[in-house]
Amino acid sequence: MTKLLMLGGTEFVGRALTDDALARGWDVTVFHRGRHAPPHGTRAVHGDRTAPDGLAALAAPEAGEWDLVVDTWSGAPTAVRDTARLLRDRAGHYTYISSRSVHSYPGDGNAAEDAPLVDGSPDAESTAYAEDKRGGEIAATDAFGDRALLVRAGLILGPYENVGRLPWWLDRTARGGPTLAPGPKDLPLQYIDVRDLARWTLDAAAAGLGGPYNAVSPAGHATMGTFLEACTAATGGAADLRWTEAARILDAGIEPWTELPVWLPEGDLHAHMFGADVSKALAAGLRCRPVEETVADTWAWLRSIGGTAPLRPDRSAKGISPGKEAALLGL
Repeated sequence: MTKLLMLGGTEFVGRALTDDALARGWDVTVFHRGRHAPPHGTRAVHGDRTAPDGLAALAAPEAGEWDLVVDTWSGAPTAVRDTARLLRDRAGHYTYISSRSVHSYPGDGNAAEDAPLVDGSPDAESTAYAEDKRGGEIAATDAFGDRALLVRAGLILGPYENVGRLPWWLDRTARGGPTLAPGPKDLPLQYIDVRDLARWTLDAAAAGLGGPYNAVSPAGHATMGTFLEACTAATGGAADLRWTEAARILDAGIEPWTELPVWLPEGDLHAHMFGADVSKALAAGLRCRPVEETVADTWAWLRSIGGTAPLRPDRSAKGISPGKEAALLGL
């Protein structure tokens, strides 16, 4: 039986990874702070990686040894450094869930894994998201060498989302009526369903893959049109999508990505976020489900928890105010 140490494992990406591992029949240990209950069937070890001696429970000999470690940390690289050093002789392989944000902006819009990267240090305290993730990559690689897999995820959507993007659109289309739809309809998106990310990550780790992989759907796997039409269909069809050109939205002072989650107008930032070369991951078995399935399953999950998605304390609320939306639509 494969023995997995999941660093985190109770929310969104970590939860999806833990669920997938349990479905495989793996022996899963979850190391976390104890703020959320881990999935049934795991063994919990508690500790806070930001605290002095926060790894003490993990360092204890009785904590065990593992075939695989998966780390979703997004704060100070020193936490990845210290954990990876602690585990390098007690685990066979280390996977670090990184981000495509480690690629330098603006880039060429079709960045493969060898495209230029931001600077980062494994010895740094938390500075900025991209630099923190790059420092985490270096920390994992320094400790595990070619036994370190760096999973550079892009936009992540799906059940258990605690960032506020897809849940906001689902709530908005469920409310119905004239709905601001940022265009153009054929604007390509590039994202990954959290369950597809989890499945591919564990397959790749079990196969012993190392080095960086862009783990996100092919560009254009969905468009703003197919995405918002899927949200409308899943929530009952009450939303009247009013497609609006980007210039009008920007002239109104509406912020892409935050006030209109997922959407970025055409340009350098859109190309940077939604134009990754994912041929390496596809060749290694990455498969992405249809956007309609991601959206419908997320809506079903959202209703199952009462309609209000959790929000990470380090993330701001998303979405445009009803008044601002109505003003732009002339209502």
